[in-house]
Amino acid sequence: MTKKVSKKTEKKQVNAVSQKDTLRAEHVSLISLLKGARLDNPFERLGIIAAPTGKGFILRVWLPDAITVELFAIGSETATTQLKKVDDAGLFEIELADKFTYELNATYKDGSHRFVDPYQFHDIAFDGLSTLHEAPQNVYKTLGAQLKTITCEDKKISGVRFIVYAPNASSVSLLTEFNYWDGQRHPMQRSWCGHWVIFVPDLRIGCAYKFELKDSLGNRLPHKADPVGFQAEQYPSHSSIVVDHDAYQWHDQAWQASQTGDKRFSAMSIYEVHLGSWKRKFEDGVERMLTYRELADELIPYLADMGYTHLEVMPISEFPFDGSWGYQPVGLFAATSRFGDADDLKFFIDQCHQAGIGIIIDWVPAHFPADPHGLARFDGTPLYEYEDPRRGWHPDWNSYIYDFGRDNVRQFLVASALIWLDKFHVDGLRVDAVASMLYWDYSRDEGEWVPNVDGGNHNYEAISLLKWFNEEVYRQYPNAMTIAEESTAFAGVSKPTFDGGLGFGFKWNMGWMHDTLSYMQEDPMYRKYHHHEMTFAMVYHYNEHFVLPISHDEVVHGKKSMLDKMPGDEWQAAANLRAYMGYMYAHPGKKLNFMGTEFAQTSEWNHNKELEWDLLEFDKHKGQQELVSDLNHLYKSNTALFEADYQQEGFEWLDHSDGENSIFSFVRHNLKQDQHVICLSNFTPVPREGYRVAVADLGNYEVILNTDSHYYWGSNFSMGDSLGVFVAEDQPWQGKPYSLVINLPPLSTVYLQKKEK
Repeated sequence: MTKKVSKKTEKKQVNAVSQKDTLRAEHVSLISLLKGARLDNPFERLGIIAAPTGKGFILRVWLPDAITVELFAIGSETATTQLKKVDDAGLFEIELADKFTYELNATYKDGSHRFVDPYQFHDIAFDGLSTLHEAPQNVYKTLGAQLKTITCEDKKISGVRFIVYAPNASSVSLLTEFNYWDGQRHPMQRSWCGHWVIFVPDLRIGCAYKFELKDSLGNRLPHKADPVGFQAEQYPSHSSIVVDHDAYQWHDQAWQASQTGDKRFSAMSIYEVHLGSWKRKFEDGVERMLTYRELADELIPYLADMGYTHLEVMPISEFPFDGSWGYQPVGLFAATSRFGDADDLKFFIDQCHQAGIGIIIDWVPAHFPADPHGLARFDGTPLYEYEDPRRGWHPDWNSYIYDFGRDNVRQFLVASALIWLDKFHVDGLRVDAVASMLYWDYSRDEGEWVPNVDGGNHNYEAISLLKWFNEEVYRQYPNAMTIAEESTAFAGVSKPTFDGGLGFGFKWNMGWMHDTLSYMQEDPMYRKYHHHEMTFAMVYHYNEHFVLPISHDEVVHGKKSMLDKMPGDEWQAAANLRAYMGYMYAHPGKKLNFMGTEFAQTSEWNHNKELEWDLLEFDKHKGQQELVSDLNHLYKSNTALFEADYQQEGFEWLDHSDGENSIFSFVRHNLKQDQHVICLSNFTPVPREGYRVAVADLGNYEVILNTDSHYYWGSNFSMGDSLGVFVAEDQPWQGKPYSLVINLPPLSTVYLQKKEK
């Protein structure tokens, strides 16, 4: 006889079956998402969540390969209970009456692992996102891998909070060493603003990680490094590394305090260096690059001895391909690990500052490579690049171009500049390839570019970004400087933004470089027909704050070394280079020379080899090095040579029209007009005896530099006075009341200065 069941009991049974069915369906759905690494809301479905009945909670954890899982209250030595294994795939659950902070102990075939479950920390995972756009530096203070410590029930829990921006991804997982690089194990939570977050307790500095993303259709993308990663491993992994940027203790306070004042009125002689090929070490028959700390031991004393004021380092943002020299960066927030870790670079910069040397780094916002672990199609869409290849692909470099009008890109780029000033204490940023950013038609033929809204070729979005970048740098770091590599006549590159300019502090004078090198490569016999190439720069000099650059670009790709550019026999080639260097150091504008130029390297620069240091066994090369050292020290000590670089009263032609003799003569003045240096350059191999030079005052004028001196491997041609002192005569000349007579040596530059009484 069947027992009769009441309607109330029957309803309860039906509800229980329904709840079980619902829960079973939930498990099936969840396991499918977890196994496919497609879960986008783990905080809602893992950890402690509300029970389906509405009463109490369920603790749910996902631990593939675990056999058993025990539950502990945080800090407790005794397990509270053991979770039930819901599915052999690795889903465990238990019902709880209340919420509390907990730890888990999972047992596997080869041992056990006790850990704090990350899916109970919703608040810290999202901390800071709401203020992300209040300041660009919040990008690197919020995104990426941030070390965090929270207090739960009187116990401190430390770990790493990861946030990555991927608004068009359907799911994102954290991949690390401890989860076997398995995208199933640590799904991240989608935020309301397109960021994906997770806080993982007990992770430490040095942990390697990446992200696994699926596009909007669920297709898995190549594993991605962190766009805001602070350090990365080299090939083949390219994984990002957790870094503590606040650990290094700086000792450059005296330097920082000294860096006040307008850099336009300061001496600036810059040594441009590719760290991987300045010098190398040979160990057990194997050649390797120097580390940051080895460079501190060797490069810094060299810079100080040579008298340089600044070191400019070719890009040290992380980059995948050595042959790009760093100009195809992937990690704009990470110092390349080729030479050491972030603290090693900080040590190097710290040591530079303590030696009185400023640091400029190359920053590359103009393009980025298509390497699969990088920014390209980051979430399956052109998240960082222009979608239209006529705007988003660079034909010269086969790389992507940032979408400068997109807010997330603008914040990203400006933040990537500020981090070097903030965390690495650099003194300046030299921005590469600015011209390629300014023009839609840069290096493109008709039909290969899209005009702006006014039908023109200016990229208003890039112009706006560069202005904002400069405003932020100078607002937050008023003692820093920005320098543009800009090769066109775009107006106002180094004018303030409030005056209609781009806001850079300085601009490379590519025109001066091109014209003067073109002149120097002419046979001296024909230089008189190209005389204007040496003088033309002064026609437009006061339009910008120029740096005179002899950079790495001038000594590669068949352009020859600086010495090899010079015409004539062995002696004449060296003399030409010395005379040119003398002319450069006297010319208005800050100075930049690429490594190797200072000792007249004979071969083109090769990034795979160290410089030809063995050349210093020969007097010709020792002489060039001695000259550059003397030029640097003289330049720094004589205010007439740098103080009024950008004031018209700082420069005066004595004779710019003596093309027949290929002689240039001018005077440099300081701001107070109480120091004056006369510069005379003879760019023919013919001595000019009895050459009359105009001077403003009577008195004795001494030679303070002569590139033809025997100290520099010159001919030591007699200038007419064995002591190098010349007396002004009461004879007007070229608009001056007095003059003196001197024998100008062949292929030389000579500086004269009136002797103090």
